[in-house]
Amino acid sequence: MNATAPADELDHVDEWLLRTSPLKKLLARPELGSLVGALAVFVFFAVVADGFLRPSSLGTVLYAASTLGIMAVPVALLMIGGEFDLSAGVLVTSSALVSSMFSYQMTANVWVGVGVSLLVTLGVGAFNGFVLTRTRLPSFIITLGAFLMLTGLNLGLTKLITGTVSTKTIADMEGFPSAKAVFASTLTVGGVDLKVTVLWWLGLVAVATWILLRTRFGNWIFAVGGGADAARAVGVPVSRTRIGLYLGVAFCAWISGQHLLFSFDVVQSGEGVGNELIYIIAAVIGGCLITGGYGSAIGSAVGALIFGMTSKGIVYAEWNPDWFTFFLGAMLLLATLLNAWIRKRVEATK
Repeated sequence: MNATAPADELDHVDEWLLRTSPLKKLLARPELGSLVGALAVFVFFAVVADGFLRPSSLGTVLYAASTLGIMAVPVALLMIGGEFDLSAGVLVTSSALVSSMFSYQMTANVWVGVGVSLLVTLGVGAFNGFVLTRTRLPSFIITLGAFLMLTGLNLGLTKLITGTVSTKTIADMEGFPSAKAVFASTLTVGGVDLKVTVLWWLGLVAVATWILLRTRFGNWIFAVGGGADAARAVGVPVSRTRIGLYLGVAFCAWISGQHLLFSFDVVQSGEGVGNELIYIIAAVIGGCLITGGYGSAIGSAVGALIFGMTSKGIVYAEWNPDWFTFFLGAMLLLATLLNAWIRKRVEATK
């Protein structure tokens, strides 16, 4: 008997064979390892630190996570696109300095300084992206140069204009209360005091996740990170994608810079150095690969949360804070190994 199955039945069988189980989908998520790590860190400090579970402690942990997470989101997208930005940390300080000094020197409404700062910060991001696309130099070299230039400008111009290494206070200027409400206010939710940066952070994570998973630009990011030449061959605008990613880093640096300014009224010109590495660490802990093409915005948020829990958990446990960098390095190595193991397991089952 030589019976042939109908074509629609064969199509149904093929579709069933290609269907991915929920477990495989879960294992394929880049943030899986960081979620396991976050749960372990939470349980650990809940046991060893008496004040860790207090509502006030929760607000402190979320604040620490949000100030890092705001920048970890665009840095994660940039790493998915296969690039780095070593100038991100000092760019936050540059953004705050421009807002403060322009407002003070021009005796203008602080919102004018905020607007000028946005344009200048986006200009730096566009410069990084443009030089990268035109020269084809590694982003490590280009942004390292930008890091050094911004570090010198922050210190040199601040001393030249103010005579010191910090800006003058702008707390008594017009527009300061409204700007502080937008960038540095405190909200009470369920008895927990939350800084507005937590809302900025969650909003950016939501937008970035939507871009990655629901837009053409998100597909371009993954394609460029997976292989720029192959992406270019299928019509992906590689240069525009890279410039857009650097503009995203600059925009979030502007948000972080305004929070820094309106939280403390003045800005120290030497701040921000070294923070770019912490942003990268949070993204890697969250599942981003150094080689690009893999990661998620949610993972970067979990990585930032791990940072917040660890930095504050050590304080609540009354340990020597010098141990923080040890735990941060250990988490980076463990997360990288776990993410690599998970990815190999997923690829092996395809």
